[in-house]
Amino acid sequence: MSKLKGEVENPTSDTNCPYSSEFQCSVPQSDKHDVFVSFRGLDIREGFLSHLVEALSRKEIVFFVDNKLRKGDEIAQSLFEAIETSSISLVIFSQNYASSKWCLDELVKIVECREKDGQILLPVFYKVDPTVVRHQKGTYANAFAEHEQKYNLNKVKQWRSSLKKSADISGFHSSQFL
Repeated sequence: MSKLKGEVENPTSDTNCPYSSEFQCSVPQSDKHDVFVSFRGLDIREGFLSHLVEALSRKEIVFFVDNKLRKGDEIAQSLFEAIETSSISLVIFSQNYASSKWCLDELVKIVECREKDGQILLPVFYKVDPTVVRHQKGTYANAFAEHEQKYNLNKVKQWRSSLKKSADISGFHSSQFL
């Protein structure tokens, strides 16, 4: 059995792991990942994500966590390729996930890979109820009110559909482990 290592992308670091002082992260031997992690950085980067990265690294699972996107940037083709080459997409829904155009674009690609290629989509509801995601209530409703003013309505409809499909999948709720 070959050893698998975690990968965390970060362009501001000499290594590919912003957690290098805490974790042993390295670039995998191939471009294929076991797990692609989709998340809203502002909500989970400092706590939950660092614990997830540690757990995946400890189990030697090849994962992709993107820390490159800056405000105003477009999602890079390499990010979509990371989604396509992953066996599992772990989508961490949090209070502000729907406020991020990037997260929603990732989610559309993830749902497309699930429907087209059978990729496993595993939702995690981090301090947000699945019904809030499924029906776009609360902070999700607020985010979509803004999106409808800024973006093409077909794109917004695609985002809504992907959220509903994802929230309909049995996953994990943070109340199970926090």
